[in-house]
Amino acid sequence: MSSVAVLTQESFAEHRSGLVPQQIKVATLNSEEESDPPTYKDAFPPLPEKSACLESAQEPAGAWNNKIRPIKASVITQVFHVPLEERKYKDMNQFGEGEQAKICLEIMQRTGAHLELSLAKDQGLSIMVSGKLDAVMKARKDIVARLQTQASATVPIPKEHHRFVIGKNGEKLQDLELKTATKIQIPRPDDPSNQIKITGTKEGIEKARHEVLLISAEQDKRAVERLEVEKAFHPFIAGPYNRLVGEIMQETGTRINIPPPSVSRTEIVFTGEKEQLAQAVARIKKIYEEKKKKTTTIAVEVKKSQHKYVIGPKGNSLQEILERTGVSVEIPPSDSTSETVILRGEPEKLGQALTEVYAKANSFTVSSVSAPSWLHRFIIGKKGQNLAKITQQMPKVHIEFTEGEDKITLEGPTEDVNVAQEQIESMVKDLINRMDYVEINIDHRFHRHLIGKSGANINRIKDQYKVSVRIPPDSEKSNLIRIEGDPQGVQQAKRELLELASRMENERTKDLIIEQRFHRTIIGQKGERIREIRDKFPEVIINFPDPAQKSDIVQLRGPKNEVEKCTKYMQKMVADLVENSYSISVPIFKQFHKNIIGKGGANIKKIREESNTKIDLPAENSNSETIVITGKRANCEAARSRILSIQKDLANIAEVEVSIPAKLHNSLIGTKGRLIRSIMEECGGVHIHFPVEGSGSDTVVIRGPSSDVEKAKKQLLHLAEEKQTKSFTVDIRAKPEYHKFLIGKGGGKIRKVRDSTGARIIFPAAEDKDQDLITIIGKEDAVREAQRELEALIQNLDNVVEDYMLVDPKHHRHFVIRRGQVLREIAEEYGGVMVSFPRSGTQSDKVTLKGAKDCVEAAKKRIQEIIEDLEAQVTVECAIPQKFHRSVMGPKGSRIQQITRDYNVQIKFPDREETPAHGMEHTIQENGDEASEGREADPGSPRRCDIITISGRKEKCEAAKEALEALVPVTIEVEVPFDLHRYIIGQKGSGIRKMMDEFEVNIHVPAPELQSDVIAITGLAANLDRAKAGLLERVKELQAEQEDRALRSFKLNVTVDPKYHPKIIGRKGAVITQIRLEHDVNIQFPDKDDGSQPQDQITITGYEKNTEAARDAILKIVGELEQMVSEDVPLDHRVHARIIGARGKAIRKIMDEFKVDIRFPQSGAPDPNCVTVTGLPENVEEAIDHILNLEEEYLADVVDSEALQVYMKPPVHEEAKAPSKGFVVRDAPWASSSEKAPDMSSSEEFPSFGAQVAPKTLPWGPKR
Repeated sequence: MSSVAVLTQESFAEHRSGLVPQQIKVATLNSEEESDPPTYKDAFPPLPEKSACLESAQEPAGAWNNKIRPIKASVITQVFHVPLEERKYKDMNQFGEGEQAKICLEIMQRTGAHLELSLAKDQGLSIMVSGKLDAVMKARKDIVARLQTQASATVPIPKEHHRFVIGKNGEKLQDLELKTATKIQIPRPDDPSNQIKITGTKEGIEKARHEVLLISAEQDKRAVERLEVEKAFHPFIAGPYNRLVGEIMQETGTRINIPPPSVSRTEIVFTGEKEQLAQAVARIKKIYEEKKKKTTTIAVEVKKSQHKYVIGPKGNSLQEILERTGVSVEIPPSDSTSETVILRGEPEKLGQALTEVYAKANSFTVSSVSAPSWLHRFIIGKKGQNLAKITQQMPKVHIEFTEGEDKITLEGPTEDVNVAQEQIESMVKDLINRMDYVEINIDHRFHRHLIGKSGANINRIKDQYKVSVRIPPDSEKSNLIRIEGDPQGVQQAKRELLELASRMENERTKDLIIEQRFHRTIIGQKGERIREIRDKFPEVIINFPDPAQKSDIVQLRGPKNEVEKCTKYMQKMVADLVENSYSISVPIFKQFHKNIIGKGGANIKKIREESNTKIDLPAENSNSETIVITGKRANCEAARSRILSIQKDLANIAEVEVSIPAKLHNSLIGTKGRLIRSIMEECGGVHIHFPVEGSGSDTVVIRGPSSDVEKAKKQLLHLAEEKQTKSFTVDIRAKPEYHKFLIGKGGGKIRKVRDSTGARIIFPAAEDKDQDLITIIGKEDAVREAQRELEALIQNLDNVVEDYMLVDPKHHRHFVIRRGQVLREIAEEYGGVMVSFPRSGTQSDKVTLKGAKDCVEAAKKRIQEIIEDLEAQVTVECAIPQKFHRSVMGPKGSRIQQITRDYNVQIKFPDREETPAHGMEHTIQENGDEASEGREADPGSPRRCDIITISGRKEKCEAAKEALEALVPVTIEVEVPFDLHRYIIGQKGSGIRKMMDEFEVNIHVPAPELQSDVIAITGLAANLDRAKAGLLERVKELQAEQEDRALRSFKLNVTVDPKYHPKIIGRKGAVITQIRLEHDVNIQFPDKDDGSQPQDQITITGYEKNTEAARDAILKIVGELEQMVSEDVPLDHRVHARIIGARGKAIRKIMDEFKVDIRFPQSGAPDPNCVTVTGLPENVEEAIDHILNLEEEYLADVVDSEALQVYMKPPVHEEAKAPSKGFVVRDAPWASSSEKAPDMSSSEEFPSFGAQVAPKTLPWGPKR
């Protein structure tokens, strides 16, 4: 591939400046004379001839050799060739386009290399890649993988050689892949295969295969051998400090691995070239045999504590003995109790080794120095400085300080220990003479105040008196403070600490009662608010209790006056918080919560902002209906009334006010609201709202559905009457499991007691703490009678009996299935009675019941009823078409579950049957079967997939069947004009979805292409009438809207000269927007680009009277505009900018002030001084006068400024430079021939690098 050099006049000048000065003829130009231009050969030296390069590299071949300094480039260029048969993309028509070009762009972006593609004559692809070496290599790999067709090959090499191909951390494999531009896959260690797969180009695969086989061949030369040698002889083979084995390894080039002393293995492993390995094994065998013959052993006893001295640091002492005497010393393991040391070596050397062992053992000694434990830290010094002086002199001495003991232990060589002991003893003596300590008692409550914020107080005392003060941690609750240091400093520190403590004792401590719920608010986010209070009262210490303590006491401590001021300040803050934390609870029916929140929380946000309150709604999955409002009382009341009004608007909620004397309110509510809650639950969950305590109001509000409100009103008034005449209350206790039995099924038993006695009986709610308490309220005699009846029932329940009954084993499964659900229900209903059925597998029919006598009897009766039901169980079939099954089931099967519970039956739906494909109705005959059987079936009989099975008592099955049939949806048709269908459906189906949810039906709108007016409504018969009425009501609304739309569509055209249109529109459409909003119309101006439209017609759309009013408004503006005049004023262009001002601010002010329009000339206008002023005649005159005055004022400044600029300009050369002739050379090739000189301005003669050049047009067409 060829490259093109670009040479401009500037680059040529730079090139010349880099040549050797002696070899350049410099052309010097001056004002009078000009020397001859350089010759063509001097300016453009010829390239060296091939022969010259071959003959002698030392001789200069042309001027280029000496004149240009070589530059070492960091950018390299490589060319890759992809033959036609290996090209992935061979579409000749789209070269430079399509997938190939995209891939090249991706490679360039990913690697940072530059790619250039070209097609060779053989249609092969040449790719030139330029960039840094690593970028080029990566790009090359990508090119091969993505532009060249891939081949693959496998190379089998021994499994143990695979790791050498991978290399350390996979580096060798990566390097190999980059070098060969291939992908090499090596099987995992657990894969038995020895095949290495190589993917890439044929050339790359060959290279990679060769490299892999080379690595394997190198490893084939290596061998591994293991030699068993007794552990005791390993030290002799290794030699002192492993020197001997190191020499063998170096000489033979074999790697020898001797297991360390701590490992109990005896084999020595050799790795290396086979011949050299054999030499190493032979030498080690020889050493082992010799030592085995010559050596003997002796055993000596050495104290266990001295073993470490014999071993030495990192085993150095043992190596030292081995080096000096050739004897190996075997020490028992540290976890062994043995004190026997074995010496192994030649007999004559054992004596010397034994002496050395004893010398090493006795070379170290242990000593101790008496020193009071409080002095230890002074002996050690700050960051161990004092001790470091001793340890640096005697590094072998180990000094140990034991906490709480008055001694220091020293361990090390005897001489060094003695020296260190003397130094420490002298240090201790000196410290005792000049140091002192004192202990003082200060109440631990004051310790943190003595320390101060971030230790400020105590650090000051320490620095000032050069002492150490030790204050015990809070957890110890100790009063003892210890001061150590210089005797004088200790006394001064003691005096100051006692003074501080006495001052604290004289300070005032005040407990402020603040409800815990306000603590976090007073402290503020990240303690901001409490920091402000502390800064205001710096002498007062404010302590809040731990949140876990649930305490309301905040402690203030400090000077009396400051504590009083701080108390008043905090009490005022709390009063404000209390005022803003008034809270009321509003019970709102759960289904209306979403309406109160509004779309995206819009409603609730508006109420919060306008009432300035905090409104908390219960969680969506919570059963609570209460909304809590917090804030100022008046604001809370306003928010409450707004929320209640939303509920009232949404539902048929009745609200009744009942007058009950305020003194009875608490007794009616009951303990923790138990009494009033029981009335609310009995009456369908109505809401009963009592006035705030202390308000004096007698009005009680009952809210809910009308029938329930009336029922609650009666009960409340009856209860109030009872309370007024004579109210009596008694509490009795019964186990919670008895409550259901006492209440009876559907409340039957307790209702019987209430009716017979006239007393009111209240059972605890699930959230009450005391679950045993039953309250009886009413007249005394009625309460006493109810108490007697209940106590008798409870007493019977307390008498536990055990009984049994016989149940046929075939019915056992019914009671124990679903984890014994039936038994659990019996236990809950009958006072926790325990029912035990025999284990499965036994054929016993005896069932044991244990519990209260009455409960057991009732449970037996219930079990007997269940058995009778099971025995009397029949199966009834109910045929309902399969397409209605899902509708009958209801959402999540709720309707079926309800019927199952109500009628105590089991309902089973058939499996779904797929609809047969079109044209497959006829029965297919198989194996010669008669098809006639299928034809004999009654075509009117129901299909198997339509039959629902009901199991239970006959009468209940029949009732359940009727209930199921009542759930079958019915379809009715409603006539609705086709043009209204899309409005009924609504945006994205929202309208029709809302109606379907509201009326619980399915509404089917016909497809638009049918143009049908019939809408089908499908659902339960009970819901259809409501749905039809709702749909027709919606049709009426839409028809009314249609009529309104027709009235709004009235159009009126106004003819206005186009020159007035911009004025009618106004700046940024302000004028026209005002007219549109004021008259509720749409105003359309003609499109300037549409020549077919009349340009003077303005269209107004809206109600007729509104369009006329808008037309009058437009014509009024036009009338005003017609009265206007335009005048041209000559205004010096130099002052235009000053008059316009920054961003047109000044000119806008003038235009607003004089009610005129001022237009300045555009750049390039024939008269740059002509300014046009438009407006009413009198306003135009005033505006012109004003701007002419401004011109006069600003022009004076401009003239002064220009006069000053004359003196500031640099002097201009009188004579202009002669025009440049460009670059001229003599003796050029074109001077002596008919060729024309190259045109340096031509991009064809001198193209820029990488730019496309238009080919020369030749008479016979382009070159091929």
